[in-house]
Amino acid sequence: MAVAAAAALPGSVHACMVSVPQKLEDVRYADVVVVGRIANYRIIRDEAFRRRMLKSPNLPADLRKMYQDPKQSLMTDYARFDIEVEEVLLGRAPAHLSVTWDNSTFSEPDRMKPGRYLIALRRPNSASPPLRGPSATVMPSPDPKILTLLQAPCSSVFLFDAGSVEASSIRQILAARRP
Repeated sequence: MAVAAAAALPGSVHACMVSVPQKLEDVRYADVVVVGRIANYRIIRDEAFRRRMLKSPNLPADLRKMYQDPKQSLMTDYARFDIEVEEVLLGRAPAHLSVTWDNSTFSEPDRMKPGRYLIALRRPNSASPPLRGPSATVMPSPDPKILTLLQAPCSSVFLFDAGSVEASSIRQILAARRP
């Protein structure tokens, strides 16, 4: 039941014991970096896990109630969305790109604000930034065939307003890497 409790984290609870500062230099782990707009953002609930847990006759009432709650976020839930690519800063990307985001630090937001974003992505089988905190729960990629957002365990995701200071810094880091 410890695994079940760990997978059931309310939206505001950390999946890490300590949140660590983001290192923008971790963009070196990205396979693709784009600027674009997010479309079709949605949360994909892990219904199979919920059903498995609810079949247990020994499931405590509080956990049963939580797994039945359609608004309850679990660690195995993830976001999926499309990116309307306006600019490719690193790697190769088509004009329309579908990606996943399994946030290791917090649950994913219910929706994304409209606007232009700088988004760093990696292939699910690529190296990811190292763990810099004392603990983390890192789930396998929900869809190993498509790109996923870059995020070091227990840190923030590489998803920035395109006009932000962080986006400008990432542009500089990427420019310095070019031959």
